[in-house]
Amino acid sequence: MKIPEILVIETVHQPGSLARVLQVIADAGLTIEHLTALRRDQGRTVWEITLEMDEEADRSLYERIGALPTARFLGKSDRVFNRHRGGKIHTVPSLAISSRQVLRDVYTPGVARVCLAIQKDPAAAREFTALGHTVAIVTNGTAVLGLGDIGALAGLPVMEGKAALFAELVGINGVPILLKERRPERVIESVLAIEAGFGAIQLEDFAAPECFAIESELRRRLAKPVLHDDQHGTAVVALAALLNAAQRSGHDLRASTVGQIGLGAAGSGIVRLLRAYGVAHVLGTDRNPEALARLEGYGGEPTTLAALMQRADVVIATTGVKGLIAPESVRRGQVILALSNPDPEIEPLVARERGAAFAADGKGINNLLAYPGLFRGALEANAAHFSDAMLMAAAHTIAASARGDELVPDPLDKTLHEQVTAAVRAAVAA
Repeated sequence: MKIPEILVIETVHQPGSLARVLQVIADAGLTIEHLTALRRDQGRTVWEITLEMDEEADRSLYERIGALPTARFLGKSDRVFNRHRGGKIHTVPSLAISSRQVLRDVYTPGVARVCLAIQKDPAAAREFTALGHTVAIVTNGTAVLGLGDIGALAGLPVMEGKAALFAELVGINGVPILLKERRPERVIESVLAIEAGFGAIQLEDFAAPECFAIESELRRRLAKPVLHDDQHGTAVVALAALLNAAQRSGHDLRASTVGQIGLGAAGSGIVRLLRAYGVAHVLGTDRNPEALARLEGYGGEPTTLAALMQRADVVIATTGVKGLIAPESVRRGQVILALSNPDPEIEPLVARERGAAFAADGKGINNLLAYPGLFRGALEANAAHFSDAMLMAAAHTIAASARGDELVPDPLDKTLHEQVTAAVRAAVAA
């Protein structure tokens, strides 16, 4: 799998010196993710170059860069680790505890009055605690990103990232909850044991098929929003991208044949939402008979990969298998979303070169577009659950916010998340 590797290179400050470094990188068949000048001093510039490199990549390029007459390989940067050092989140008070009187009000003895008020009327907790803007981000680490079953502790950096983005984009609290438990019934009981302190539950990085039973039972037993982001967040953003792709290519999405490659959590969530949206004909393929049965339960048609590529107007892939879609199988005019991270089933550029009308990968079609506004809107509306109407409101808002030839907008645009929040809140009220 491709993981960012950050090189630190020094070049002589003269025309062509950086270009020669970049040519060495291009000759190695590597893609530059980011390039920045760190400093310039006494006629030399130090650059930080972020590359996409997998385990098989030829590391001899370091020597080739160092052999250039105007460049020197200084080593690798710890930028990613430095940004994680000490964690990405911390708890801060919402008011200044600046005097003994404030201390007595917010803690003992004053807090007892609020405790008794909540005991008398549990609904008061939404007004007098952070409950109404706090989400539990729960994982057991069995399906983390493109890394797989690495365990809950190793998945904590992802959960912290979710929490940091909740705070930054929509101003709500996300609290990572790590469970050393794989059995669905034990996961369910663990969440039920701690749910009282949270306004909503985000399930994250749970493997299929266990994730379906976990989410279904928690939704049944809790009168608060529960969302498995790998299923429904992915589905919302995929639908948003397809709304724009269909409109711009002159297709009726509901009348199109959509093919879903991979029917795990994300793939099954996409099929379910597309069928709810009204897509009449959905094909699907997976090696797991249970996944194919789930597809049929949603009204989809099982088929082979080859047949799907021949018949589908729209192809969505969520398998985690790098390069699964052969370039020669792409038909002219198809829409292809290869959503596995960090390595897609086919590179978007390759798909477009083979005639795809639109092609994108999971770097652009990102859950971050959906889940902050989904949860903020659900919490503000005091929703008892997430409905398809809420999911579709989010998808339509995301699609409408895209500009130019982009299928989806910038996920760091806070205005987008405000609009998704408002749309989800309105869907609850409708």
